[in-house]
This record gives sequence, structure tokens and C-alpha cells, in this order.
Amino acid sequence: QVHLVESGGGLVQTGGSLRLSCAASGRTLSTNAMGWFRQAAGKEREFVAAILWNLWSGYGTSYTDSVKGRFTISSDNAKSTVYLQMNNLKSEDTAVYYCNAVKRGPGGDYVPLGSWGQGTQVTVSS
Repeated sequence: QVHLVESGGGLVQTGGSLRLSCAASGRTLSTNAMGWFRQAAGKEREFVAAILWNLWSGYGTSYTDSVKGRFTISSDNAKSTVYLQMNNLKSEDTAVYYCNAVKRGPGGDYVPLGSWGQGTQVTVSS
């Protein structure tokens, strides 16, 4: 059982920035991939970004097209925390943001492996 807690959301104006945090604790197997997802009101949850790391090869990142160049995913493994730096925020980014362990699916998508937590609300005003 893994406990994931998202934080850092809030209300910002268009063009502003936020940094989200995802802290992991509890019983868990080591994972080499974590992802951020978001769900806007009335819409389905969608993939946002993923980070995949390896002790001997470093790490890589992946982003959905709508956030490329604006969002950056990173991690602090010593703190068991994954971050999502969000810059130049747009109204379309308004959603509840969730983190989860992920794996690469057969179609190249990122599949969540754990249960969903409470998420953190990001609201971007126009």
C-alpha cells in the first residue's frame, strides 16, 4: 500500500506559475516511473506528464502536447517527492491534479498503477 499526497495547488492568474508536490510514503515496491494526471470539471482524467528514472542511466520525462514547454516534471528521490512546475498557466489548465505510479502501456500511453488520492485543485483565472 502506497500513500500519495498531492499539494501546492491554488488560485493563480493567467500567465502565473505554481509548483505541485507529490509526497510518497507507506509500504511500496520501488518504482521507476511516476506521473501527473488532471481532471477538469465534467471531463475525464487525462495524462499530463511522467518521469522515468534509473540509477545507472539517469532519468527521462514525457509530456502531453498541451503542456510541453510550460510544465516541467522532476523528482527528489531522497525525499520521495515528485514535482510538477507549471509556468505560463492558462485557463484550460484548471483541474484537480493527481499523481500516481505509472508504467508504459502497449500503445505508448502511461498506465496508472495505484489508487487515486485526493488530488490538489489548480484554478487559473482569466
